[in-house]
Amino acid sequence: MIKFALLANLVAKPGKEQELQTFLTSAAATAQQEPHTINWYSFKINASTFGIFDTFEAEEGRQEHLKGEIAKVIMEKASEWLASPPVIEQLDILGTKLVKV
Repeated sequence: MIKFALLANLVAKPGKEQELQTFLTSAAATAQQEPHTINWYSFKINASTFGIFDTFEAEEGRQEHLKGEIAKVIMEKASEWLASPPVIEQLDILGTKLVKV
């Protein structure tokens, strides 16, 4: 059962929006390789604000993801890509509706 999640908000520096968007699009392939990441989404809120939402069945999976390749790249590139430090929130899932498509 999915009980844990992460929500990250990322605000790109002017002129770095496309680089950040390209990375977030390509990072889906990395997330596919993480066995404890159940769902992973990257999204665009507006021209400069992006985010990541992912879910996990256990706290261990969430912590593993926070130490993984996607987080590593974001933290390494933060001063180049981001207008402010990423805001990463750890969430507890209260309810879900999942549809198989």
